[in-house]
Amino acid sequence: MAAPKKGRRPGSTQGRPWRPLAVILVAMAALTGVMFVSGHTTPRLGIDLAGGTSITLTAKAQPGKEEAINETNMNTAVSIIERRVNGLGVAEAEVRTEGAENIIVNIPRGTDEKQAREQVGTTAQLAFRPVLTVVSGTPAAPDPSASPSGGASAEDGEQQAEDEAAGDGEPSGSPSPSASTQGRAVTDGLSAADSASPDPRASASGEEEAEPEPSAEAPAQGTDIPAELQKKLDAADCTTAEGRATVAQEAAQAGNPESVVACDESGQFKYALGSVAVPGTDVTDAKTLFDDQRGQGWVVTMEFDSDGSEKFADITEELSTQVEPRNQFAIVLDGEVVSAPRVSERLGGGSAEISGSFTQESADELANILSYGALPLSFEESNVTTISPTLGSEQLKAGLIAGAIGLLLVVVYLVFYYRVLALVAIASLIAAAVLTYVVMTLLGPAIGFALSLPAVCGAIVAIGITADSFIVYFERIRDEIREGRSVRAAFERAWPSARRTILVSDVVSIIAAIVLFIVSVGSVQGFAFVLGLTTALDLAIVFLLTKPMMTILASRKLFADGHPWSGLDPKRLGATPPLRRGRRTAAPAEPKEA
Repeated sequence: MAAPKKGRRPGSTQGRPWRPLAVILVAMAALTGVMFVSGHTTPRLGIDLAGGTSITLTAKAQPGKEEAINETNMNTAVSIIERRVNGLGVAEAEVRTEGAENIIVNIPRGTDEKQAREQVGTTAQLAFRPVLTVVSGTPAAPDPSASPSGGASAEDGEQQAEDEAAGDGEPSGSPSPSASTQGRAVTDGLSAADSASPDPRASASGEEEAEPEPSAEAPAQGTDIPAELQKKLDAADCTTAEGRATVAQEAAQAGNPESVVACDESGQFKYALGSVAVPGTDVTDAKTLFDDQRGQGWVVTMEFDSDGSEKFADITEELSTQVEPRNQFAIVLDGEVVSAPRVSERLGGGSAEISGSFTQESADELANILSYGALPLSFEESNVTTISPTLGSEQLKAGLIAGAIGLLLVVVYLVFYYRVLALVAIASLIAAAVLTYVVMTLLGPAIGFALSLPAVCGAIVAIGITADSFIVYFERIRDEIREGRSVRAAFERAWPSARRTILVSDVVSIIAAIVLFIVSVGSVQGFAFVLGLTTALDLAIVFLLTKPMMTILASRKLFADGHPWSGLDPKRLGATPPLRRGRRTAAPAEPKEA
């Protein structure tokens, strides 16, 4: 049986160069379309380019608790600081860990630096306060009928307004069910963690108790609230980020014995709260569990030390005898109510359980907040850098000018050395630049990538890496032509060896970028990330754009004939003429000697 003949498959990509070209063009069009549809058409700039404040916080453990500086506690601290920064109404702020004991807070321009440092640099304040009353988050409108009357009628008018708001509490309390789905409803149940039977009020915290019962009991809420506290409650505006930040700052600065006004996270409700019953430092542990036995879903359990256990038992015993909303227990972090569960019984034993319509994410968030009250950590500012927007724009301008000069020099060299063949390299460079810009723009809202000055440097270095791939392929083609092969044959024979060299070179660059990203911190990671990204894009450009374009050009007369302007002129390259086969001329035979 005859062996099959070896040869190229007829369906190889060498005969269909339009396929990879169509793939790369469709991908570029799709990514560009996604960029415009998303509304983000420019890359997100870092602090060094856009201007802003960068704060470095160093963790300090309490004496004898050095092991408290660990990854879990640092991540919890990052989440708390993010809440504080977001409370300032800051957009696109960045909070991340750096190393084992540092936290970097980058706040863009337009933020009060002094206020940001005060909010970020202080230790979080977690406390448990009894709820005195709950009202809508909007400021109370002045009662026109109260002004001409005396003091008694003013009080009656104010009480009547509260009664009307409470009596018609259906609309005002209606947001409660939606809030409870996030584990932040004021109707979350608080029960003993080790109780054998579920508490009826806690277990019903899903749908039935998500009715507007807190505001339905409003007629009894203002009887013993101090007038000054009631005035603050009426004036507080929880519907805006600035208003919530003002209320939270005032509540956080208040002493433990003082009553305060606080907003919830959504701004739908505002609370009048009593003095601190249990400080957050009395919490020793908090974690999430999935309760499938009682069907309560995700719950949060917390444990107290001996002092906290006694305080918690006393206050829950007192609250369990109150009517709503006086039977609620507000968990307050930095002057903001993160949860307000109800209490229906005395909770002793040093542990408690918070149930509600939690998701796993919201339960973990609340457990982290409760755990932070027990973290033996404090932070001090080790470095604060403020960059003005003018300086940032100048640095960005300088980086762009440097990149343009580098790109221009590469283009001039390619045109001078490769003539018309350089157009392939220029088209590939333009495609790589477009892809890099679009991908970096999309990565901003996707993963929070910010273009910094080191990242710009990485993009500039990538110009040389991308041009190097073209040069490797072009020089291998020239080597084949110097050996006497035709242009079309040289294009295809040069590709396997050039491909191997390009792959090895780019893979080494990607590995170096990954290692640099892992071992480095701060802005150097931006350099490594962009370097690895652009190198990966270079591989896509070479395989899907450069090679198919070269295959198409090989059949064009300008290149096939080796025109002097093609950059592949055999005479200019010093090509060796091909060897021609012919009959060998027999050498004259020498006479043989006898």
